[in-house]
Amino acid sequence: MDIVLRDRFTALWQKYFPRTELPITLEFRKDSSEVQKVPPPEGWSCLICQLNRVRKGTPLVFDAHSISCPGGRMYSGYSAERSPDFRYFLSRGKPGVLEGERFKQTPEIVDAWEEKIPQISSAGKNMHFTRWDQLMEADAPQVVIFFARPEVLSGLFTLANFDRSDPNGVICPMGAGCSSVILYPWLEEQKDEPEDGPKVVLGMFDPSARPCVPLDVLTMAFPMKKFEKAVGYMEESFLTTKTWTKVQKKIERSGALHRKG
Repeated sequence: MDIVLRDRFTALWQKYFPRTELPITLEFRKDSSEVQKVPPPEGWSCLICQLNRVRKGTPLVFDAHSISCPGGRMYSGYSAERSPDFRYFLSRGKPGVLEGERFKQTPEIVDAWEEKIPQISSAGKNMHFTRWDQLMEADAPQVVIFFARPEVLSGLFTLANFDRSDPNGVICPMGAGCSSVILYPWLEEQKDEPEDGPKVVLGMFDPSARPCVPLDVLTMAFPMKKFEKAVGYMEESFLTTKTWTKVQKKIERSGALHRKG
C-alpha cells in the first residue's frame, strides 16, 4: 500500500467530506498477516452485518469456513453450490414446504438470472477487510468500499463520472448485499479497458442485507485502479466549488442529526 496515497486521501476526505466515516477496503491474498480469521459462525450469519466491526476499526479476515451464508460464499468465490430449491426460495417458494423471498417473479427468471452471474474462485486465499486509515505498507487493497448517506453518495457518484465521456461510470447490478461490495467491484478491478476504465458499483439494495446497515446508508465500491485516479483529481473537481460547499453544510447537519439519533 502506498502510505502517501493513504494519508493524502484521508486528508482530502476530511477536507471535503467532514466528519464522515472513512471507507473500508477488500483484498484477497494467500497470507492472513497477524489478523485472526473470523471463526466459523454458529448457524446462519450475514457477512454485511460482520462488516460493521470493520467500519468501527476492527480488521477482519475471512476464509471459506468463516461464512455460513450460501450467497456470501458464492459471491466471495468460496463456493459455487446452490440448494436445489434456490430457484423457488428466491421466487415464489413451494406451498407448505418453502417460503419464497419473492425477489424474482418466477423460478425460470431465477434460472436465467443466475446464468448471468459471473463465477470467481478464491480457493486458497483469505479475504481481508480493513478500514482505510489502518492500512499498512504490506496491504494491497483491490476494492475501496464506502458506507454512505445520500449527500456523500452524490459526491462519490460525481467523482466516479468525472473523467468519463459516457454517463455510466457507476453500475448497479442486482444481487445480494455482498455482491455489490465484493464480486462486482472485484471483477471491475480485473478489467483492463484503457478507453474508459473500471466502473464503480452502487449497492446495498438487497432487502435481506438492509437490517445490517443504518436506515439511510447505501454502499459505493470503487475498484482500486479507479479509486487511485479519483484521488488524483479530487482537487480539480467540483469539490472545490461553491456548489459543493453548500452540500458540505448539509453533510455536517446530517452528521450531527445522525450522531444525536
